[in-house]
Amino acid sequence: MKRQFKLLDLDCASCAAKMEQAIRKLDGVHGATVSFLTQKLTLDADDARFDEILRQVITVCRKVEPDCTIVL
Repeated sequence: MKRQFKLLDLDCASCAAKMEQAIRKLDGVHGATVSFLTQKLTLDADDARFDEILRQVITVCRKVEPDCTIVL
């Protein structure tokens, strides 16, 4: 399943790149892009585990950028 989410308070392109790299390493993720310019996350992950993977993505993003929020 591929879904797109808005990001709030993503402060720098470097953080976006770090988030993207960390998300791509998660088990079940087929692809991910984090755009600093558009403030969006595109996540392609296993359908059956999507909600679980999304919770892991939120945790990873908070570790990189504590102020950033993913709008569900």
